[in-house]
Amino acid sequence: MSCADIPVGNAITDDCFTVIEIPANHSPIKYGVGKPSGQLFVDRVLSTQMSYPANYGFIPNPLGDDGDPLNVLLICSFPASPGAANG
Repeated sequence: MSCADIPVGNAITDDCFTVIEIPANHSPIKYGVGKPSGQLFVDRVLSTQMSYPANYGFIPNPLGDDGDPLNVLLICSFPASPGAANG
């Protein structure tokens, strides 16, 4: 399934789908999703050993003014797997 196929959710302010790129308190590897293929790949290794305090990713739809998906921090009690679609 491509990220473009992931629906927004029932109510964007209360319930939306996210795709995780960097798990909370995890290694400094940033994953990305290829636009043409929709596959997960290693985008880069972050320059510091600091980790994100929450799961970092994006909301696939709608796109922001720059044409990229909206960034999101998903706060929960556990790290999510890279590429996981959470809703």
